[in-house]
Amino acid sequence: MNWQRNLITNSTEIANLLNATRTIAVLGIKTEAQAGEPAFYVPSYLQTAGFRIIPVPAYYPDATRILGEQVYRRLADIPIDVDLVNIFRRSEDVPPHVEDILAKMPKSVWLQSGIRNDAVAETLAKAGIKVVQDRCLMVDHRWLKRK
Repeated sequence: MNWQRNLITNSTEIANLLNATRTIAVLGIKTEAQAGEPAFYVPSYLQTAGFRIIPVPAYYPDATRILGEQVYRRLADIPIDVDLVNIFRRSEDVPPHVEDILAKMPKSVWLQSGIRNDAVAETLAKAGIKVVQDRCLMVDHRWLKRK
């Protein structure tokens, strides 16, 4: 298998990926108390746009619900299939999550704007997971809606 095909970079591939996405687990989501932060308002936007959002915060141990949805501490604990994992973690904080991502085996992983880890992307792509790096899911979704 040519794993590089799973590294998604162009608009057509992104459109196809988003059209096949219904359920998004948000790793590193923030709570309503941080509503001005991208790690909250991007998933909030996506929920309003019709996606099912599953919160997986890295912090906020007392949070049990975010955006009205049950909080999970690990991706592997989510009891349903996940189409996409949207990551809001610093680039250097992504590798410790690889095992959990592989245990869940989502169709795709999206590293938000400013987040890039080529080694992680390669590992995930080789496992058959589509990977987008350093792009904003909200910006791309809005752009595709206008087309």
